[in-house]
Amino acid sequence: MDLLTPPPDLYGRPRADAFIRFLTAFGDRYSPALGGPLLRRNPRRPLSRPTPQLQLVVTARRELAADVTELSLADPSGGQLPPWQPGAHLRLALPSGRERHYSLSGDPADRRGYRIAVRKLPEGGGGSVEIHDTLHPGARLAARRPRNGFAFCAEPAVLLLAGGIGITPLLPMAREAQRHGLDWRLVHVGRSADSLPYAEELRSLDPHRVVLRTDDEHGGVPTGAELLAHAPRGAAVYCCGPAPMLTAVQRALDRSPASALHFERFGAAPIADGEPFAVQLRTDGPTLDVPADRSALDVLREARPNLPYSCHQGFCGTCEVRLLFGTPDHRDRRLTPEQRAAGALLPCVSRAAEGETLVLDV
Repeated sequence: MDLLTPPPDLYGRPRADAFIRFLTAFGDRYSPALGGPLLRRNPRRPLSRPTPQLQLVVTARRELAADVTELSLADPSGGQLPPWQPGAHLRLALPSGRERHYSLSGDPADRRGYRIAVRKLPEGGGGSVEIHDTLHPGARLAARRPRNGFAFCAEPAVLLLAGGIGITPLLPMAREAQRHGLDWRLVHVGRSADSLPYAEELRSLDPHRVVLRTDDEHGGVPTGAELLAHAPRGAAVYCCGPAPMLTAVQRALDRSPASALHFERFGAAPIADGEPFAVQLRTDGPTLDVPADRSALDVLREARPNLPYSCHQGFCGTCEVRLLFGTPDHRDRRLTPEQRAAGALLPCVSRAAEGETLVLDV
């Protein structure tokens, strides 16, 4: 038998199998029909409309801890807000035009209001200062619907590790763990007692499962092993805090009772395998050097302070710019292949090969 000779009948008869002949004929007609005019999407049909932004009003404000302010937000008409799960964040459009992400710290069962807590960072990008200085009851804000990049899986045994304001996504997780009767522990660390928000609310859940640990009372910053020693056997660890805390926990995980680690960072992860490259502002603008240990976003914001940004981690898309020329190394977790092919770039994490120059429409 060769490639031009059809195979024998399935039962050895000297003729082609009838069923196979039928399938072949059907496929020969069906496959081309899929590309026919009646089955193709009409390119003139408008794409689906984007989900409209939420309109929110500040209904209450209170000071939780040193430089930490909580805002309660609601629908101005008193209607229900979109549902969310522990770990979700809200993308707020501030009056200045800045966009910032803040974890929801309230109860997902409460559909009448959202709650966020913000630590004031004078050396930051201005978002937290604007919230502290200008947002009071009655202020109106626009926001995107809650999104979750730090989902709580409700494993039977859970350890929650929070550093400072990192308690905001973990508080709803602790409430959910208590509600479902999980074997959970929570450790909240910070510089001093007055820097820890939601201390009383945490204790009210279960004082035997909550540890508040401050540097000034325990002789300094805890090690990863010390934090993970609170984990029940086989626990899943959820950690939110500054980069040194996450690094310490990651390094100590294999020698701990825990079995898995989920985490969310305050800011960008340390740059790995970075090479120096350059970015040029349009084709006639200045060329800026990007060192191996800095992001293109940091360098761009020195020349364009108003360049929007938020998460620093390559998932929110706030800092998106358009690439005019050059070959980037996309390191984000948001853009689709089609968006990248069209020139979209997230300078918070994306880079380029050593010596490469990326020309950006900035």
